[in-house]
Amino acid sequence: GQRQLLSFARVILADPRIIILDEATSNIDTETEQQIQSALKTLLAGRTAFIIAHRLSTIRQADLIVVIENGKIVEKGTHSELLALGGIYYRMNIAHFDPALVISG
Repeated sequence: GQRQLLSFARVILADPRIIILDEATSNIDTETEQQIQSALKTLLAGRTAFIIAHRLSTIRQADLIVVIENGKIVEKGTHSELLALGGIYYRMNIAHFDPALVISG
């Protein structure tokens, strides 16, 4: 988790126009992730960001979410649009946020 925090600090200091985050919150605890999520809202404002993530909480606020399966784009849209589709992203959300409601597909 310390490496991620150091990387975020470097990004803030560099002030880039484009940011690429690859599994940026994968090795941190939930509390630290929430702090980083709050900081990301400010950090990403007015910038282009590519965020690669398995933790859905990392991407929920994105303008466009692209779901890739087996190397192919299978869904894209906002969080709300993808939930309404009822596809892979929807099932991933159910499994992530409410495992008791997992739907096999």
